[in-house]
Amino acid sequence: MLEEVERWLATRSWSVADIPQHRVLAAKRATGQSVSVVLPALNEEPTVGDIVATIRRDLVERTPLVDEIVVVDSGSTDRTAEVAAAAGARVVHRDTILPRIPALPGKGEVLWRSLLATDGDVVCFVDADLRDFSSDFVVGTVGPLLTDPGIDLVKAMYDRPLGQAPGEGGRVTELVARPLLNMHWPRLAGFVQPLGGEYAARRSLLERLPFPVGYGVELGMLVDALHLSGLDALAQVDVGVRRHRHQDSQALGRMAAAIYRTAQLRLARGHLLRPTLTQFERTTTGFEPRTYQVDTEERPPMLDITEYTSRRVA
Repeated sequence: MLEEVERWLATRSWSVADIPQHRVLAAKRATGQSVSVVLPALNEEPTVGDIVATIRRDLVERTPLVDEIVVVDSGSTDRTAEVAAAAGARVVHRDTILPRIPALPGKGEVLWRSLLATDGDVVCFVDADLRDFSSDFVVGTVGPLLTDPGIDLVKAMYDRPLGQAPGEGGRVTELVARPLLNMHWPRLAGFVQPLGGEYAARRSLLERLPFPVGYGVELGMLVDALHLSGLDALAQVDVGVRRHRHQDSQALGRMAAAIYRTAQLRLARGHLLRPTLTQFERTTTGFEPRTYQVDTEERPPMLDITEYTSRRVA
């Protein structure tokens, strides 16, 4: 058993330097595949412009690797949309994509709808709150998909500091996602950043996946991709260091609950009640409970949506 686990942990892992950019570009030209980069964004004015500008400068103008950069705004109240557009992205509001289905709050909802707002054969997702962003995040995750037809999904892996503490970021990953994967899907135990928001996949895979609408989308996508494509079609690439805005512990608690629920649904679909999570906040009169519904909604595979299949035929 130990030898088998070691084999799983060693499967399909590279560094971004292992697949040089010129080789990735040559593969793109040879295969004719197109690449879309999607940034889901909600009030990310301080960071979204730098990310878009870096991708446009490095991977559109200097090296024609990326065909479109799309920021999907899920209702920002700051200047996220204006900053992203000025930096060179096409900005689409979440509610204008598939308007016949009322939008639900959540990151997964935005990623799901983005399939209708993009055209790339390969779709790369990048969180919009990254600081000190490098285009290696895109090259690293897109590269294996363009150079190896047997790979369907690539996750970025990286160091994730918390302030000045190296390796202390990714608290929900270490406390919730990693134990769940090791216990229930041990073939996925080798993924360093299973919840990371930087990854790329073939459209032909994404359009067959259900999308949890909230924070469970990354774990759900990884588990479902394992069952649809098999472990050999999944990979990860080391892109260095990821710095971003960290959330407070209560937000992380809600994230953890959604991720746990996503795992539950995949272990026992249709037999669980809709859960809630109660947290506590100190007020002038003591601790008061705050109860939240845990994200449980999932969107069906995009191939089940008439507007999507009609567009493909057209």
